[in-house]
Amino acid sequence: MHITIIAVGKLKEAYLVQGIAEYVKRLGPYAKVQVVEVPDEKAPETMSAAEEAQVRFREGERILAQVREGAYVVALAIDGKPLSSEELAERLAGLATYGRSHVAFVIGGSLGLAPEVLARAELKLSFGRMTLPHQLMRLVLVEQVYRAFKINRGEPYHK
Repeated sequence: MHITIIAVGKLKEAYLVQGIAEYVKRLGPYAKVQVVEVPDEKAPETMSAAEEAQVRFREGERILAQVREGAYVVALAIDGKPLSSEELAERLAGLATYGRSHVAFVIGGSLGLAPEVLARAELKLSFGRMTLPHQLMRLVLVEQVYRAFKINRGEPYHK
């Protein structure tokens, strides 16, 4: 299976970079994993609703340019469907079984995802109603993908 994580913005925090690298390494035996960073749109601290929509649109264009043809797109969205770790594992296993071997997870910037990106997604996934920094979400996501592969292989993993 091929997993692409498309995220807005560049990670600067060393602890997050190291944590993500560790889980990508652990995923090596199970899947090819690629993390793609797209530039965030520079914007003033305070914006009108129209300006915020324009920022999301520009970031969305950059995201969609990185989505491979035929990829199963999962958009991380606070109003998405919450899944347990086991349900995510089941979903990934089902995709692999039915020939959807490329999965693209999308993490938006601080203003969220453009409607065009959400429309392209085949699954909107929520990790809960709490707001998490989009940089931290990358680490949480890659850990959950790793956990899903361990579950599907019936291999032990800490609880």
